[in-house]
Amino acid sequence: MGSFELVFLAIGLAMDACATAICKGLSMHKFEPKNALLTGFLFGLFQAAMPLLGCSLGRGFEHQITRVDHWIAFALLSVIGLNMIRESWHRNEASKDSFSLRSLLPLALATSIDALAVGITFAFLPVRIGVAVTLIGLMTFLLSALGVWVGRLVGHRFKAGAEIVGGLILIALGTKILLEHLGILT
Repeated sequence: MGSFELVFLAIGLAMDACATAICKGLSMHKFEPKNALLTGFLFGLFQAAMPLLGCSLGRGFEHQITRVDHWIAFALLSVIGLNMIRESWHRNEASKDSFSLRSLLPLALATSIDALAVGITFAFLPVRIGVAVTLIGLMTFLLSALGVWVGRLVGHRFKAGAEIVGGLILIALGTKILLEHLGILT
């Protein structure tokens, strides 16, 4: 796999994390760069670690992992999306909690599950795994940190409505992942 293909793969893998980061930014009352950097770091770290894990698991566990990965992503994104919608009706809650590790880690996991499957395919391709995971991690970091900022801009204008839309987007993203894996969407 060449550099050109790896760049597009990294961008593709980062899209779920970027969309999720935008949703997180919707809940910000005031933009704080540390929250954008933390989100980007965690999302990038998970996106880089999962292909490494997938590559090491290789062909031996591929069937077991791909059998349930879409259900895990669907459940995590749906629960988080429903929670965002619920929180939009309780605007007096502090938004700092939405950038806690407790809040960000499940999102980082849910958005990086597809990278695990990509890592499994890396085991069977001529890929420089170090270069691939570095590029995937960096691209996800950049797009996710930017996504938090974009979400804050949109959220500032549209307040609770934007947070409801963000929650619905996460639920739709989880549903899309599930339907694609079930072969209903292609």
